[in-house]
Amino acid sequence: MAGLSPVAQRLVADAELVVGGKRHLGLADALIRGRRLAWPSPIGDALPEIEKHRGRPVVVLASGDPFHYGVGDLLLRSLSVEETLCLPQPSAFSLAAARIGWSLQDVSLVSLHGRVLEGIVRHLQPGARILVLSWDGDTPGKLAKLLEARGMGASPMTVLEAMGGSRERVRTTSASAFDLTDAASLNTIAVEVVVSPTAKVLGLSSGLDDDLFENDGQLTKREVRAVTLSALAPRQGELLWDVGLGAGSVAIEWLLRHPSLKAIGIEDRPERAARAARNAAALGTPDLQIVRGRAPDAFAGLPAPDAVFIGGGLSDPGVFDAAWSALKLGGRLVANAVSLQSEARLIEYFQRHGGELTRLEVAKAGRAGTGSVFVWRPAAPIIQWRVRKP
Repeated sequence: MAGLSPVAQRLVADAELVVGGKRHLGLADALIRGRRLAWPSPIGDALPEIEKHRGRPVVVLASGDPFHYGVGDLLLRSLSVEETLCLPQPSAFSLAAARIGWSLQDVSLVSLHGRVLEGIVRHLQPGARILVLSWDGDTPGKLAKLLEARGMGASPMTVLEAMGGSRERVRTTSASAFDLTDAASLNTIAVEVVVSPTAKVLGLSSGLDDDLFENDGQLTKREVRAVTLSALAPRQGELLWDVGLGAGSVAIEWLLRHPSLKAIGIEDRPERAARAARNAAALGTPDLQIVRGRAPDAFAGLPAPDAVFIGGGLSDPGVFDAAWSALKLGGRLVANAVSLQSEARLIEYFQRHGGELTRLEVAKAGRAGTGSVFVWRPAAPIIQWRVRKP
């Protein structure tokens, strides 16, 4: 309660209904005179009860800043901003930066609260400073193991617990020497990434090394993948359909371009769908949505895409027709073909819809026999069709 302003304390005391987590209600226990409502699961189930009190004083308790990974957005989906008064406190990120002297504009801000741990992977760059909202007291230890497994065990980790209260504690160790097994449930982690020469670091450009992807040979290779991402031209907030997901490389690299992007992979073979899911987690895009099923039937009920990549399924003309029909106006479609039959189909689509048809040929140096002589070994050419839906 000592962290609440006098105005906030008065509002809590005067409220007919006080809503919050059990921990929040416990902290404000001495102030509350009205009815209490602990957040149910799912949390949105509390909204009808809150709306019943429209026009009467209701207080919602939340940690830190309710519009920074908080409940503010949830509430304002049902209420107008004119009906509310927000008294924000410093966020956990602001408090942590103040404790350790970091400038927030130079820091990656990540939430692992209710999110998959591997979501942090995309931020693990050499020298990066990261502030992490934990899910619970076990998160720091799990994060330390992830860092060590990726060759970043020398990274300093600071665990900041119960900031702003009488139980506040700040402790620093390294990922490899992590032994803070008694971290409070309410904690924030500061990480300064130190990489070893063999660390698994994701490049910031498209065209990641092929060996980063577990695959069975069904993989859009690095050079072609880089061109494919360029052709898809992702823009903020867009949704990609990756038809014939395979190892998931195109969808994963699409998601890595910006945190606002979304992707749905359609894959008929269960072993490939599982493999793509593992790749997505390992490469920091656990939010890749995978739909098991055969295109075009698997398109039913999916949200309309802003971009479509067809890496498999061109043998069925229904796949293109259904994808083209679902694609938003102004959206982009990119298809890659290797076989002569698929190439012929792309030429047909190109003649019908226009766009841009490109032949991609890549050759790599390889040994000629067992000697020291190297020759060029060309890969099968790729025909790529890129088109915008008018």
